[in-house]
Amino acid sequence: MSAPSAHHHHTRPLDALAVAVVVMLCLSWGFNQVSVKLAIHDIPPLLQGAIRSLGASLIVAAIAKARGEPLFARDGTLFAGLVCGALFGAEFICIYQGLVFTTATRAVLFIYLAPFFVVLGGRIFLPADRFHLPQWLGLALSFAGMLVAFGVPTPALDPRQIVGDVMMVGAALLWAATTLTIKASALARVPSEKVMLYQLVVSAPMLALAAWLAGERIPQAPSALALGALAYQTVWVVSVTFVLWFALVVRYSANRLSAFTFLTPLFGVAAGHLVLGEPLTPAFAAAVALVAGGLILVNRAK
Repeated sequence: MSAPSAHHHHTRPLDALAVAVVVMLCLSWGFNQVSVKLAIHDIPPLLQGAIRSLGASLIVAAIAKARGEPLFARDGTLFAGLVCGALFGAEFICIYQGLVFTTATRAVLFIYLAPFFVVLGGRIFLPADRFHLPQWLGLALSFAGMLVAFGVPTPALDPRQIVGDVMMVGAALLWAATTLTIKASALARVPSEKVMLYQLVVSAPMLALAAWLAGERIPQAPSALALGALAYQTVWVVSVTFVLWFALVVRYSANRLSAFTFLTPLFGVAAGHLVLGEPLTPAFAAAVALVAGGLILVNRAK
């Protein structure tokens, strides 16, 4: 998907098509959480990430070539692209390793501080896309929905849990930094396939090295279920939905887009219920209502 050539649409609000696409992306990412769980017994998480990045890089490169995208043109994006790739790889290393030390519930809450970091960083790097009081209230309302769904985290008693929590906050910062780097650099002027390829090509060896250092290995041939879950991540989540996400980041307000990611963990809970039989609490409906109300506030016209 080619980037617009005229200007970057720093503050462009989301139209109906963009909202439909970003909700579809969040739904896909919610099921991605389940797919990682389905494959994790046969393929450890960092190895999943490395294989996913390597496989998706081949798919995205093939799509870009078929579309005639100039992947190797001198367009001034090399430095920003390498930075984005390093941020992307470091984000997933923090997530996968952080989950070794802290709980999945705490991880979700700390990772989804990312929209706040995007808005705060946008005040420096995207000054035209500043949030006003109603948008800040909407962001807070959506995060309150997360707290209702997953519970307020209790103080960490184990020092290892604090390490995991810090890694998740680090992942949120890295996610926000990736979004802002793409939006505020020359990457906003190139096809989103090239933006994605930078991240995949740099992150694959990073994740493979992290997997080796962590002692991860695949002891036996993975099951068909694990391979199918990994294929879902590689072919659909990374090769398609991530490319669409970065195309949206270029075209629309990064602040408003980031707020929609609060839907992802809620979709993840729903997917866990449907696929893994995990229970739904009565608070889940209230959480959905809070997140939806927050998103309405965030995206209403100034």
